[in-house]
Amino acid sequence: MTTEINTQDWQQAFIATNILAIAYNAWIGYLGGERGVVICSTNSPHLSMAGETFKAHFIPRKNLAAFLNAWLTAPDTVLLQRHFMNAHILEAVDKYNPQKDIVFLLEYGNQAGFFYLTNLPITPPQCYHTVRKEWAKFQLPHTLLTGAKTQ
Repeated sequence: MTTEINTQDWQQAFIATNILAIAYNAWIGYLGGERGVVICSTNSPHLSMAGETFKAHFIPRKNLAAFLNAWLTAPDTVLLQRHFMNAHILEAVDKYNPQKDIVFLLEYGNQAGFFYLTNLPITPPQCYHTVRKEWAKFQLPHTLLTGAKTQ
């Protein structure tokens, strides 16, 4: 039981730390045309001076059943909450409110956790706008990106 509580604490802390990126990916995916799920894996972090970063992907609903069948039924992947099966995840994706909620799968080691994130402190559209606004502050001027000479 203690191991399960520690795992849940770690997962909740990961989500809280990365909610901006998770919600950004959820909203940008939804803007692409349909509901879906954000998948993040901690198995291959990218290390930089800023710390660890993790890739997140949005899987649209039309591709989700095939993805879940391949990923979650692999012999080396264990879905933590065993009472959730593919049908439950698909149902959650069909019913969630993209304006306020996120369906999220977190892979770590050979396990995967399923999260239906509701009552978020910041909505996916707000996260999207926050990231886009902050992103602009770190973009290089166009001339530097194209290699054009400045005088």
